[in-house]
Amino acid sequence: MLTITVPLGERTLSGEALRNDKKNCLRVGPCGLGEEALYIGSRYVSRWYYVCWEEVQRVYKRVAMSPGGFSGKGFFGTMAYLVVQLANGKEKTCYFKFEKELDSLLDEIERLHPDIPTHSVQAEQKLAAAAREESKKYKNKLSKTAEETWDRLKGAIDHLELRPDIYRNLTAAAKQKRIVDNLSPSVLVAGTVVFLAGLCAIAYGLYGLTAHTPNAVYFLLGGGAAAFAVFSANLVPGRWSSRANAQKEWENAVRESAEYISGFRYFPVPAQYAHPIVLEWMIRSVREGRAETAYEALETVKTDLRNMNASVTVTQEIHDDVVDIKPLFLVCDYAD
Repeated sequence: MLTITVPLGERTLSGEALRNDKKNCLRVGPCGLGEEALYIGSRYVSRWYYVCWEEVQRVYKRVAMSPGGFSGKGFFGTMAYLVVQLANGKEKTCYFKFEKELDSLLDEIERLHPDIPTHSVQAEQKLAAAAREESKKYKNKLSKTAEETWDRLKGAIDHLELRPDIYRNLTAAAKQKRIVDNLSPSVLVAGTVVFLAGLCAIAYGLYGLTAHTPNAVYFLLGGGAAAFAVFSANLVPGRWSSRANAQKEWENAVRESAEYISGFRYFPVPAQYAHPIVLEWMIRSVREGRAETAYEALETVKTDLRNMNASVTVTQEIHDDVVDIKPLFLVCDYAD
């Protein structure tokens, strides 16, 4: 088997060792976890680069959010990247089409390599500072009802963390439904026109190369770039842009969530909101004295999310939380 893999670090693997490690690696999205190295995808080719584990200094997720995400208007789309920092000071990023795959990758790295940090330095500092500031808001003494609610919410979080794939599927389905529901038919028409024009340019370029037509290679490259761009952005009609399919995926995710939480007696939130971050926000509201019961805490979370519009400035931690959970509420219009 021909293996073309480019080393990023100072240490390299021999040809046979590299082939075997890459062949047997755990593949997650465009990346892979091998015994010897971490494999990272390029823009177009999965697992194109590799770096030996001892040279991996830090890995973490970076999320770019579409404009107007907090306002509830527009697409509320996100783009997730894996950032790998090397001991030699280099940094490599890798785009993940599906954010839940990146989350799964980071979970596996935490499990297999607990010595490698999975947050950026800035994020760790901000998390620590935010925790200190947050603790100042908490009441020193809570009522018996509030204490019971807190314990119940913590138990619910522990239950969800036993199956993280379920709540991640819920978030992914909500984000996709949000994007598709706001996707204008005119955008799909324009994307289809560009895609077909790109295919025509590719066909002409291939013909031109055989007929030795001047500039044929530019038609081939330009058409390929245009067709790939609209296709990778899901701007052509298909299963990925179907509202019916997005609705079905969302309903399946909610059904799976409902079936799982049915094993927990009196789960504190509806299935469509069964996410650890939602429960953590509820705990925060209880500890701050803004709510005592689970119902009151959930209503407080809804109010906080509604108030987060485009004019609100938040910390990176809050931003990351909102990216994960606000789509859950938007697609349900905050209804229970």
